[in-house]
Amino acid sequence: MKILAFDTALNACSVAIMDNHDVLAHGHEKRRRGHAETLIPMIEDLMNGAGFSYADMDLIAVTVGPGTFTGLRIGLAAARGMSLAARKPLVGVTTLEALAATVPKEMAEDRPVIATADARRGEIYLQSFKVNTSNGVISPLSPPKACKIGTALASTGLEKAVIVGSGGILLSGQSGFDKTRYQLLELDEDPDAIHVARIALGRGMPPPNSSPPAPLYLRAPDAKLPGGRSPVISP
Repeated sequence: MKILAFDTALNACSVAIMDNHDVLAHGHEKRRRGHAETLIPMIEDLMNGAGFSYADMDLIAVTVGPGTFTGLRIGLAAARGMSLAARKPLVGVTTLEALAATVPKEMAEDRPVIATADARRGEIYLQSFKVNTSNGVISPLSPPKACKIGTALASTGLEKAVIVGSGGILLSGQSGFDKTRYQLLELDEDPDAIHVARIALGRGMPPPNSSPPAPLYLRAPDAKLPGGRSPVISP
C-alpha cells in the first residue's frame, strides 16, 4: 500500500511517502510558522523525486491534533483537497499517537508511554499508551486531554512511565517529579510523518463513504473572531 502522510500540527512540517513499511521519500523541517507555504512544495518535491503522483497513492494520512489551531487547519485542508481531487481515501492520526509511536519497543517493555505536547497557558496535552513489544502496535490506555501541568501526571493514574513530547520538560520541572518512576526520552518533540504513515497502514483502508477526519480540539483556540466568537464553532 502506497501512503502519502504529512503533519503540520505542531512545530514541524513533515511529509513521508511510504510503500507499506518502506520509506520512498521523506522530509522533516522544523518550523513554528509558514506551514502553508512549505507543505505543498515539500510534497511535490518528494513526489517528483520519487517518481510518483497523487494518483499512485492508495491512501492519504494526516495528523488531526491536538496542536496549533492554524497548523491543524492547514494540514487538514490540504489533505481533504488532495483526497477529493485524487479520489483517494483519507485517515486521521492524532499527534499523540504519532509521538508515542516513536518510542523504541525495548524502552516500553515494562512501562506505558505518556505522549505529551506543550499546550501553553500552563497546560499540556497528554495521553497514555501501551506498546505491544512484539509488533510495536500502540494502544490507548486513556483518552487524550488537556491538563494543568501540576495535576497532569496524577491524572494518568500511572505509577511509572516513559514520557515523550514537548510537555515532558514541563512535567519534570514540577516539585516532586520522581525520575525513578518517570523517564523523559530525548526523542523528537514533533510528529514524524513516517510514524503517521505506519499507524495508518496498521489500520488499513477506511470503510467506503467514511466521513473525513475532523480536527481534535481539546480546548478552545486562543484566537477569537470579532465579537469574541470562537473560530472552531463559527461558520
